[in-house]
Amino acid sequence: MSNTIPTRKAIVIGAGVAGLAAAIRLQVMGYTVTVFEKNEYPGGKLSHFELSGYQFDAGPSLFTRPQLIEELFEFAGEPIQDYINYERVPIACNYFYEDGSIISAFADREKFAEELHAKTNEPVENLNRYLNKSADAYHHIAGIFLQYSLHKIQTLFKAPIFKAIQTVKWPYLFSSLNSYNQRSFKSPKLVQLFNRYATYNGSNPYKAPAMLSLIPHLEHNEGTFYPKGGMISITNALYQLALKKGVEFNFGNGVERIIRAQGVVKGVVVNNENYFADLVVSNMDVYFTYQQLLGDSVKAAKVLKQERSSSAFIFYWGIKKSFPQLDLHNIFFSDNYEKEFESLFKTKEPFADPTVYINITSKREPSTQAPMGKENWFVMVNAPANKGQDWKSIKNFYKNAILKKISSLLGEDIEPLIEVEEVLTPVSIESKTASYKGSLYGTSSNSKTAAFMRHPNFSNATKGLYFVGGSVHPGGGIPLCLSSAAIMASIVGEQQKLKH
Repeated sequence: MSNTIPTRKAIVIGAGVAGLAAAIRLQVMGYTVTVFEKNEYPGGKLSHFELSGYQFDAGPSLFTRPQLIEELFEFAGEPIQDYINYERVPIACNYFYEDGSIISAFADREKFAEELHAKTNEPVENLNRYLNKSADAYHHIAGIFLQYSLHKIQTLFKAPIFKAIQTVKWPYLFSSLNSYNQRSFKSPKLVQLFNRYATYNGSNPYKAPAMLSLIPHLEHNEGTFYPKGGMISITNALYQLALKKGVEFNFGNGVERIIRAQGVVKGVVVNNENYFADLVVSNMDVYFTYQQLLGDSVKAAKVLKQERSSSAFIFYWGIKKSFPQLDLHNIFFSDNYEKEFESLFKTKEPFADPTVYINITSKREPSTQAPMGKENWFVMVNAPANKGQDWKSIKNFYKNAILKKISSLLGEDIEPLIEVEEVLTPVSIESKTASYKGSLYGTSSNSKTAAFMRHPNFSNATKGLYFVGGSVHPGGGIPLCLSSAAIMASIVGEQQKLKH
């Protein structure tokens, strides 16, 4: 009788950040992993392109919590410095207001507090109190969301959940982020500045719970980082690590169907061919997973009962000039923030005075990210999810609104400085990354129970089927996608223990 343990096979659908991390973890855990990706490149939203010497990161532009990537490399037994290098940036973001004032959010909290006092007369202790509470909430509450499945009874026994319940103050659950911020700061400018963190998961600060006040902890207590070579370096590092560990990639081949029998996953169908596996992990939007791959329109419809997050409209501009008043991250605020979110989530129409975000990686690497003396601008506005709007006319609408705002606040006509342009719309986001309606984060957090309503990282109905990525627990963005892969791997590991 042979003592050989049969090789366990795993298939990962999609090579986004969560898919790559999931593949790495499963391969290290002893599975033979194959990844099927419909695009010809890894990374999903975290991709890259070049135009006439200008380098552009196509998707996420903010890098926080590098320790999550460090932990993944440690888990894989590989030295991270061989794959990626990054540094903490001295200014998290520059904020531009309609009255002409500019606030620099220094990484040094003392300098940031002094800046706020000088520009808005905000008492120094208000910022310190806010960020201390943010850290406290993050360490006691976020740890449960980011390390455990909220849909497993074991979580109640393993997670420090009772301590977290003691930490959760009623205002965190029953106040909006905006109300909480209004009580925390005297200056409307600071209320707006800290309201913007709701957009980190595509939500509305006037509806989303004050619990989201833990997000600033990442930027202002832990820090904002820049990966050398731009954000694409994160994708490249994860992809190279996956290859080193033996993960097999199949690009240009989208999965057509997930095979199930008697409530157990059996594999997938790709190009009319069956590929069998012991477990399948979907990094595809959970809606499309049910609708297209499982043919389960009932479950798909259930997913849609939760409000979708906002999307984005992005212009990639090569600018033939350098602007010293700009930094890596820059925000040009709307003069009527509440009205802007009403447009995003209620009327779902573009807003005439949108908040504009500009990311410029050439500020960190001027010699490689753009031609000398020029800048690569990633210009984004929050946009409503796609519901069939006329995006061609919306493109012109947004471009005019953006140019009007930033030209006014920078004191120079920007349009003649644009050498090259590329555009990403909610429609192209959906087609390139299979994000339903172009929603960047799956569902929004515009309700008190949203965090608990996200789809779990496993299927109750189909044994051996798992889910990772921005549309499932714990949410969207690079850190949460990495966490979703870790949670999924932890559940798989627990189930393996039970078998033996």
